[in-house]
Amino acid sequence: MRILFALLLMALAPAAHAQSATRAAPGYVRVKIDTNVGSIIVALDVKRAPATSKNFLAYVDDGRFDDTDFYRSARRKADPKLGFIQGGIRTDARRILPPFPHERTDRTGVKHVDGAISMARRPEANSAGGNFVLLVGAMPSMDAKDDFAGYAAFGRVVGGMDVVKRILARPTGGGSDAMKGQMILDPIRILRARRLDGKPQPTGQPKVWLIGVRR
Repeated sequence: MRILFALLLMALAPAAHAQSATRAAPGYVRVKIDTNVGSIIVALDVKRAPATSKNFLAYVDDGRFDDTDFYRSARRKADPKLGFIQGGIRTDARRILPPFPHERTDRTGVKHVDGAISMARRPEANSAGGNFVLLVGAMPSMDAKDDFAGYAAFGRVVGGMDVVKRILARPTGGGSDAMKGQMILDPIRILRARRLDGKPQPTGQPKVWLIGVRR
């Protein structure tokens, strides 16, 4: 009876390592993204997706995401409340860091579930960098399978999902090709991004984008 009771308590208790907006969890590093419409907190899976997490944290610790935008809202035609938002440095060459190895989801086990954070990339290999997406609703079509390398999911939103949904609902237009009609007409400013766990590890590379900018 005691063993059965203990097993019942374990089943009802929350996972010890569950990601949370308010506390650190082993194997994860939280990052707070402040925007002009509210804050979003993501937990990066540094254990299972180390290269992708390290790249994202380098952009964070250098301040490369500060004063950039959420500029794309890709809503599903069948259900506009689902889709993803995209943000980051766009094509600002002054902020770009060196490329890094692509981490396939069928190897990391980090899938494109509801609230996932994943790297945007071009068709060519290892082309992800300073742009990322946040999902509203699961998108298994973004996971790697067979010859399709997919996209690199590396964590999930643990706070501010209401902010993500508000950005997804913003009016859109413009764009071309895959982004046609998906550009946010009044982009949402990313005021700053800061890690909440651990010590910042800036790359030490020149912050060219700040030259001539008054602080």
